[in-house]
Amino acid sequence: MSKQIAVRLADDLVDFVDTLVAHGRATSRAAVVTRALERERRREVAARDVEILAADPDDPDLDALADFAATVRMDDLD
Repeated sequence: MSKQIAVRLADDLVDFVDTLVAHGRATSRAAVVTRALERERRREVAARDVEILAADPDDPDLDALADFAATVRMDDLD
């Protein structure tokens, strides 16, 4: 299911989105916005995980999670 919403963006952002679509880097404006929001959601989840780990760095239950997370590429979050 999806919902249609209206957003107001600066001209330069719309130009950027349209360039991505024009060059085949995205199928639509909606696809660009969706991809950006999904990336932001992953960044927020990762930041929350860091806070949890920082709160008790000696928790042995979190060691395996920290070891795994250290191997996960997150270069798409930049």
